[in-house]
Amino acid sequence: MRRLLARRMKLHLFGAFFVSVGCATLYKFGVAEPRKRAYAEFYKNYDPMKDFEAMRAAGVFESAPPK
Repeated sequence: MRRLLARRMKLHLFGAFFVSVGCATLYKFGVAEPRKRAYAEFYKNYDPMKDFEAMRAAGVFESAPPK
């Protein structure tokens, strides 16, 4: 029973470290990278003036009335 807490704590620290690294890796490749690719794909062909004119025609803006 001597040093039982120290041995168990060492095991739990290593386990917690590997679980946290695994979660961070899964988040990076499962969420962050696909999100970056989606934003890059969206802005590759995005025309802000065309979008502005569409919103202006729809009457979204008060300061820029529709033509």
